[in-house]
Amino acid sequence: MDEEAVTRDELKARLLRPLERELADGAHDRVVAGGLEKLLENLGQPFPEVGRVLAGYRQMEVEVRKARLEEAIQLLGGKSLAQGPGDKGQSPQNPAPSPSPLHLDTPLEALNLGPGSKKKLAELGLRAVRDLLHHYPRRYEDRRTLQGVREVEDGAKATLVGKVLSRELVKTPRKGLQLVQVRFMDAWGWKFTGVWFNQPWVLKQMPEGASLVLSGRVQKRGGLVSLLVEYFEDEGGESLSTGRIVPVYPAKEGIGQAFLRRAVWRALEALGEMPDPLQPYRNQVAPARLPLGEALRQAHFPDSEARLEQALERLKFDEFLLLELKVMIQSGGSALLGRMFRVTPEMVERFRTALPFTLTGAQERVLGEILADMQSERQMARLVQGDVGSGKTAVAAAALYIAAQNGAQGALMAPTEILAKQHFDNLTRYLYPLGVSLDLLVGSMSASEKRAVQERLKSGQTQVVVGTHALIQDGVAFHDLGLAVIDEEHRFGVLQRRRLLGQRPDVLVMSATPIPRSLALTLYGDLEVSQIDELPPGRTPVQTKILTQKTRTQAYAFARQEIQKGHQVFVVTPMIEEGESEATAELAAATRLREELERLLPDVRIDLLHGRMKPDEKDAVMERFKQRAFDLLVSTTVIEVGVDIPQATLMIIENAERFGLAQLHQLRGRVGRGGLESYCILIAGETSKRTLQRLRVIEASTDGFYIAEQDLKLRGPGELRGLRQSGMPDLRLGDLASDQQIIEESRALAKAILEADPYLNHPEHALLKRELQARAEAIGFREVI
Repeated sequence: MDEEAVTRDELKARLLRPLERELADGAHDRVVAGGLEKLLENLGQPFPEVGRVLAGYRQMEVEVRKARLEEAIQLLGGKSLAQGPGDKGQSPQNPAPSPSPLHLDTPLEALNLGPGSKKKLAELGLRAVRDLLHHYPRRYEDRRTLQGVREVEDGAKATLVGKVLSRELVKTPRKGLQLVQVRFMDAWGWKFTGVWFNQPWVLKQMPEGASLVLSGRVQKRGGLVSLLVEYFEDEGGESLSTGRIVPVYPAKEGIGQAFLRRAVWRALEALGEMPDPLQPYRNQVAPARLPLGEALRQAHFPDSEARLEQALERLKFDEFLLLELKVMIQSGGSALLGRMFRVTPEMVERFRTALPFTLTGAQERVLGEILADMQSERQMARLVQGDVGSGKTAVAAAALYIAAQNGAQGALMAPTEILAKQHFDNLTRYLYPLGVSLDLLVGSMSASEKRAVQERLKSGQTQVVVGTHALIQDGVAFHDLGLAVIDEEHRFGVLQRRRLLGQRPDVLVMSATPIPRSLALTLYGDLEVSQIDELPPGRTPVQTKILTQKTRTQAYAFARQEIQKGHQVFVVTPMIEEGESEATAELAAATRLREELERLLPDVRIDLLHGRMKPDEKDAVMERFKQRAFDLLVSTTVIEVGVDIPQATLMIIENAERFGLAQLHQLRGRVGRGGLESYCILIAGETSKRTLQRLRVIEASTDGFYIAEQDLKLRGPGELRGLRQSGMPDLRLGDLASDQQIIEESRALAKAILEADPYLNHPEHALLKRELQARAEAIGFREVI
């Protein structure tokens, strides 16, 4: 058969397939993006009789369309639906729903994708239909109207479809370059050459007669057209790689895109009508959101950019909803009844009047949220986050006072002794004048001191106790624990926290690590989130400056000046050497820096704090620093959160680019605690444009929440310090930096669902429960209470 005849047959087949799909889909003109008439403009040119039959298709009634389609299909030599089922594979733009025994948990081998397919899919971690459908494309290519060769421009990028006519490997004398040259012909009979440099393996993937999709840069020389190919794929049996918005999947070598498209297509086709776990909540899931089945179809084979966006929004909603449900169910906090505290305006006013300062607007707002929780019958579970010095302890003191006024006990648990003592001093200042009895319980106390405190706790004589892990050791029993305040709770193990919370007190969690609200809602799914986003008046912001290695000595000259004024200095170094264990490397880096500074500042008293020290050794160093036994502390990042060193006015951070922005901001918060003018110097070891852009966020802003938002945008949740370890999920579609609205909506629905059915035992939640179980491994979570 001559080439021209082959081309005409091929064109006929290309036009026939979408016409058959359109008829099978009910003639709704949705099989081809842009409509059937758009397709006829391109592929219908060689068949004017078909063009005449289908002219004005968009305006026709559905029944007229069906009759015209039947006629056009017969003109092209195909079988219409009226002729009964034939061999032609039905391949609608979106697979037509059909009743089927397949479901989401069906193993993928049931799809009969051919020999070796099970192994290929297993390499990508795909074993069941559900896995495959949630293996989302990483990007999309718009191939709705692919150009012919005669339309491409020299130097432009183009995607072409061509049939292999011939191929050869050419070795050039210059530098032994190997060129693969393949002659192709497009659907209109125009020829072009695909060119690959030094990729001889390509030849094996170019059997003559194969139809390929190729992307690359165009070169025109005279009448000859070449394509310097950057990417190519076999068009595959079904036309899933052209004439549409085409998905490009994450894959491994040897697993082709055409194979993955076909697998997903078959799965969607075999599933047919897909039950939607959120059907009972359609009105609450924003009625505009797509049903699950349609969302999955559009996410893989979108009709348009708008439909793709709608699909991804629905799938993101599901991802966050399942995450929130998992955290809430795991914590059991969704439906726990706590105790109802009586709160009167007089109690609150008495507390306010006794304070040596006025609460800020942000403190008042957060206190209002806490008191509303305490008055409700549900157990309070609230996270209060705010910068160092924003006044979290004063708000916690108010809650502890209300608990005491109701005859209940309160406990505040801190991760270290020095922090516990600091909280004890502050709470004593706020609560003792109001007649509240307080005690401290820490590990370094003698056995008889501990016993005395334990007896006062058990009898109810002590109303508020502040302590470390000592609060949850054997022998500690409360008379009636009504409120537990946990500071920097990520520092405690789950079981440790649960021992304190066995009596179901109201729970207030405090954190000095501002994290974006979207991240807090996801990471602390079972906690309501309050933010103290305002510093008390009179606190002078810490002035921040970036220096490079060239100007580094200026930082230490300035340190000497501050020490001569009687002030103290922190110098922080990150882990530098790789290949050693983390602790060893940290110690080596810190020790080297201390020795260097002793040579540079011979008249300055210097000490060292590092990660290999035991907790009580760290406490002892910080206590000595607080007592001004030395002037400059060289430390790795183990400086305890929240410890006040009132005379510390300068923080120098070496290799600042190795820290996250939120971490730098927190380290900066170690100085300026005593009302003195304070400074932070960031020494950049590496000075690329991107690094300096990141560090300038810290230089320009002292707002911890703004900085945390920027950190999230610049680095993503996976890299934010400490979140990996706390089980932050790898979200497949959701983006914590930009999806706050979806997170808020999904969280509200999760709460509503669990209020009605705490463990998803109702029949209407069976699908949702199954989905939660099946995707549990993919949905990481952290336990809080």
